[in-house]
Amino acid sequence: MTKHAYMVVDARSTDPERMADYRRLAQIAVEKHGGRYLVRGAPYDTLEGTWQPQRLVVLEFPSMDAARGFYNSPDYLAAREARAGVSDFDMLLAEAY
Repeated sequence: MTKHAYMVVDARSTDPERMADYRRLAQIAVEKHGGRYLVRGAPYDTLEGTWQPQRLVVLEFPSMDAARGFYNSPDYLAAREARAGVSDFDMLLAEAY
């Protein structure tokens, strides 16, 4: 049985207009690779620790391979290029339990 994978992103940006283009391109790439957004910039509460993401994004993919395929795809490369120079991301990928 293939386990789902979750991508967690802390997205920081200085240019909302360019990030709108990034989000459009990224959504196309996510869907193309079987992913879906679970959280996309929604309000959150920090219950422990000091982590304060500027924009929290959580995605679900059908597998680690699908998530890696998304990240390394030409489609997502175009999205990353759209945000180059105006954003800084922390991103991790975890396999479901």
